[in-house]
Amino acid sequence: MQRNDATEARAAADSAVAALADGELRAVPLYEEYELIEWINANRHLQQVRDKDNCQLTQDIEARAEVLRLPAYQFLWGDMLAWGVCVPQQSRRGLTMLWKAAEQGLPAALEQLGRYYYDGTLVQQNRERAAPLMQEAASLGFEKAQFTWAKWLLSGSGSPLDYPQAYLWLKEMVLNDKKQHQEAQRLSAALAARMPAPKVKELNHRLMF
Repeated sequence: MQRNDATEARAAADSAVAALADGELRAVPLYEEYELIEWINANRHLQQVRDKDNCQLTQDIEARAEVLRLPAYQFLWGDMLAWGVCVPQQSRRGLTMLWKAAEQGLPAALEQLGRYYYDGTLVQQNRERAAPLMQEAASLGFEKAQFTWAKWLLSGSGSPLDYPQAYLWLKEMVLNDKKQHQEAQRLSAALAARMPAPKVKELNHRLMF
């Protein structure tokens, strides 16, 4: 009985890439999705692929992104293509893959695309398109996006109607990093200064933490 294409693709994607080293085959394990997401959120994913694993897992990464459509792998593969890491640079194809990860709700993909459109990185600058991407990433609890969204609001993006939710996100953050804690305080105070005092008081009564 023949396996269908999806089963074959999964078997290929789950296999380790065999690397020839000193005349012997050395198996390099593929990443768990949770650890890949941690690397992505810390911006260490490309370093892991290129510097630590010597580009040995490229085919498995491609299979998990293109065939299995796992959003974290779509992000990784898209970034590799966009910047030419371990593969020839294909920025358009890479951005398409990043969009696929964003469409599946991966916060890091939404945040990165938002930054790209805001700054004009690889794409034409389009801050109207950037704003909803960053706001959605922030709404999914992605702290990096919540910080950035607050900064954008204070710089003129969005509207005053967006201030209350951004304020709540900042005030409810639980942060161990002193600099991040101070930044959250600074940004939330700046947002509070743009809202009526009764509104700020109401928001403070709604805080979970």
